[in-house]
Amino acid sequence: MRMIIVAAALAFSAASVQAAEPIEGNWKTASGATAQIAPCGGSYCVTLKSGKHSGKQIGKMAGGGNSYKGTITDPDADKTYSGSGTVSGNSLKMKGCVMAVLCKTQTWSRL
Repeated sequence: MRMIIVAAALAFSAASVQAAEPIEGNWKTASGATAQIAPCGGSYCVTLKSGKHSGKQIGKMAGGGNSYKGTITDPDADKTYSGSGTVSGNSLKMKGCVMAVLCKTQTWSRL
């Protein structure tokens, strides 16, 4: 009986780890540029790796599982907004808001 309980606990913990969808990695943005999201100082930094703003950090997010919050910068306008990101499979829904009322959402694809 003890072995069944231990096996069930291990299976449950493996399923919960597998359910987390990390934001880390390379993503194709709505504009077609590549953005890299990598750990930095307890958060995740969003840095453009291609396109006309290559090398520019455009965001910083904290969180886990599939939900993240922080800031995101529009590199063309050079304006920073409160932002959030939600990972679902190979899609990342990035949302930037002004005063939590006027929001714009983009969907990025995992590369």
